[in-house]
Amino acid sequence: MQIDFIFSIIILIFSVVIHEVSHGYAAYLQGDNTARFQGRLTLNPLKHLEWFGSFILPVMSYLLGGFIIGWAKPVPFNPYNLRNQRWGEAIVAFAGPLSNICIALFFGLLIRFGVLAQFGVAFVYIASTIVFINLILATFNLIPVPPLDGSKILFSILPYNMQNVRNTLERNGLFILIFFIFFLWQFVLPLVVWEFTLITGFSA
Repeated sequence: MQIDFIFSIIILIFSVVIHEVSHGYAAYLQGDNTARFQGRLTLNPLKHLEWFGSFILPVMSYLLGGFIIGWAKPVPFNPYNLRNQRWGEAIVAFAGPLSNICIALFFGLLIRFGVLAQFGVAFVYIASTIVFINLILATFNLIPVPPLDGSKILFSILPYNMQNVRNTLERNGLFILIFFIFFLWQFVLPLVVWEFTLITGFSA
């Protein structure tokens, strides 16, 4: 169990790093160099990890709920530098979950088509863990609660006369998020299990 947990933490760390670097590159490709200037367009974990989201929260979620969830330090970007002022922020926000979806699809399809089975059960298990953790990250980050990516996507499509919704969510986002993780996530987890089965053909 301890080996499984440590292994899952390692997968989580590299997955959240790729997630954050994807945000940075999405902004960079739209004309914003903030992440590049701050040295965040790198896969070096030391540039991205934080104590609560990358270590404390994964341990708490594992001990209390039996699943692993977490995040890294948000990659900074200046929305005013983005060429696409209408949808640029949403594109940057969606790039993170999209990277996790791509990782999950890559390893999930290797499982589904039996590519890894010829190398042994251990490789299938490793790939399954990678798929499951990345699906958790993608699904979790698309929840429309600040500071998660889903909130930035939501704010991009909200009409101006509903900005009070944004202000309320941003004011109370952290409390809503903590409540969601420990009391409501159990209702979202079956969706992740369904996604896993859909991609790999296996039951989680």
